[in-house]
Amino acid sequence: MSNINQVLLSQKQPELGLVCITASDAVRFRTVTRKRLLQLTEIEQEKVLRELYADNLKRLDKAIDFCYANNIKLYRMTSALFPFADTDLGEIVLTSMSGEVGVVGDRAIDLNIRLVFHPDQFVVLSSDKPDVVKNSIKILATHALIMDMLGQPRSPYALMNIHGGKGDRSSQLKSVIRDLPESIRSRLTFENDEYAYSTSELLDVCLDTAVPLVFDAHHHVIHEHLETYNDPNVAEMLAAARTSWPVPEWQLVHISNGREFFADPRHSDLIADMPDCYYDAPWIEVEAKFKELAIDKLRKEWLAAKIPELSNIV
Repeated sequence: MSNINQVLLSQKQPELGLVCITASDAVRFRTVTRKRLLQLTEIEQEKVLRELYADNLKRLDKAIDFCYANNIKLYRMTSALFPFADTDLGEIVLTSMSGEVGVVGDRAIDLNIRLVFHPDQFVVLSSDKPDVVKNSIKILATHALIMDMLGQPRSPYALMNIHGGKGDRSSQLKSVIRDLPESIRSRLTFENDEYAYSTSELLDVCLDTAVPLVFDAHHHVIHEHLETYNDPNVAEMLAAARTSWPVPEWQLVHISNGREFFADPRHSDLIADMPDCYYDAPWIEVEAKFKELAIDKLRKEWLAAKIPELSNIV
């Protein structure tokens, strides 16, 4: 273990999380297109999915190894870990592998690596179209099944994070949340976005439904037209979001920087600008294109500014 990691282990500091893959080839996953899958017979489809799921499970195991080796204690799994697992055939294949999936989940628990999900943009619980809501719940149910198979707790520690979706439909959102199956509702979190739901609007939904809010500082400054992450309102919203978490030490936040200008919603390669208040955030997902390189940079520069011992090492 490096000297940097030894110091980090001895100090209380935010845990920086890896999102899905690495900039290197160390963590990668496979997929299959719907077009290709539908060209096959059902027997062939099952064979393809079985081989794909087994391969991606091995890759998830390697991702856990990578995180442990690099002292990364938070890992966001790809929402496409098991493609088409929300179909009848995919679910059959996946559940038949419950033993193997459980072994990988147990390793994550033993190595103290927190696993989370961020289902894709097709999950819109506030949609005015019943079919969209129904499909969204089905997608979330599949993610919850995977979490259960991995042996992850039914709590926001093993969260499934989504956005509020269609704006100005808070009542609809609250109604749908209250009727969700326990396997989903117990892990559900919401994230503020740049346009549809402000932090305060979504916090109202979260507090009313006992669903934690994942605060994203970059989304917040864009929505509120703020000029710096150190605007007092950013710290205020971080603290307000923490009140929505049943265990404050579980609070998760996101950070990204604009690619070409401060309020650019597109993610930059690395993180050059951090809110000072994020030193008080227990868990931070680093949403930057250079992945583990961005985490390393934050450790050497941002965390080093907070933990003097790191400055002598780097």
